Amino acid sequence: MSVPVMAGARPGPQPGHVYLVGAGPGDPELMTLRGARLVQGADVVVYDNLVSPAIVALAPAEAERIYVGKKAADHTLPQGEINRLLVSLATAGKRVVRLKGGDPFIFGRGGEEMEVLVDAGITVEVVPGVTAAAGIAAYAGIPLTHRDHAQSVIFTTGFLKDGALDLDWQMLARPGQTLVIYMGISRLAEICAQLVAHGLAPDTPAGVIERGTTDAQRVVTADLATLTTAVHSAGIRPPALTVVGGVVGLYPKLAWFSPRGNGDAPHPPHAGCAVVHPTVSGREA
Repeated sequence: MSVPVMAGARPGPQPGHVYLVGAGPGDPELMTLRGARLVQGADVVVYDNLVSPAIVALAPAEAERIYVGKKAADHTLPQGEINRLLVSLATAGKRVVRLKGGDPFIFGRGGEEMEVLVDAGITVEVVPGVTAAAGIAAYAGIPLTHRDHAQSVIFTTGFLKDGALDLDWQMLARPGQTLVIYMGISRLAEICAQLVAHGLAPDTPAGVIERGTTDAQRVVTADLATLTTAVHSAGIRPPALTVVGGVVGLYPKLAWFSPRGNGDAPHPPHAGCAVVHPTVSGREA
């Protein structure tokens, strides 16, 4: 893949700099042109678990590729060591591209890493990416705003730095909004219970999208009272995004994306929920 240089484009990666680049929510075609150009000129690519292999493959053959991905209870490198690695590479004069799934500044720890780099006197450029909330909801056919259902959107996380789930439940449970929860699958039962306890109706539409925007995408929808059971029955696993609010009721009417699938046997449908299974795609290759 060759990315064209647009008129007025900024220079490519420079020695001794770090580029915090959002790789998008999964589908490699959702990465920005700027991000792709920087990867193609990198000396070192430091990448996370959720970055598509097709994006990492854009790096030159001679470029060093360093995986620092994090999964639940499985961190290849602690965050402090990642910070020190970025400083070390840039100090050595490398063109460093730090690839992050989604957007670096939305639950991507980009702000933490940039603080450390700036304190070390290293220049940093941030390249935004399509965040999971926007990209994955769109591929699931769930509009995050809709005049009939939601006038605002809230992004939150189901896993805080200290492992606690001490959120502003009163604010999260307000009607007339869409709630998008990152990293919440392991705490889904508690999240649903808290939202109901703080005012949302048990029959509020809710859904979980696994590996959104990829050919392994699956969607489970139910309501707050039954979502946890439906997700467990479907065998949904991280990475997955949770969406709560009236807009979820528009699925499957607006579901347009048909994943190609990976040859696995589909899961059976479940009462009270709708599941999109990998099928032959209608998308162009």
